[in-house]
Amino acid sequence: MQGTLNRYLADINQQAEHMFHRLIKEMTERQGVTEILKAEQLWEWIGLMNNIQACARELSIVN
Repeated sequence: MQGTLNRYLADINQQAEHMFHRLIKEMTERQGVTEILKAEQLWEWIGLMNNIQACARELSIVN
């Protein structure tokens, strides 16, 4: 049973990580956070990315 449970939990963890990264990608696209912004205004990009990641974490916990 333990081998099955560990595989199941690893699969769930992987699905959650994929969902988290997909959510971040969607949010960056919607907010116009691009590599160009990163190159031209690094500190603004960092702030926006930190905000997006915090929001994605909150949404991941809620769901």
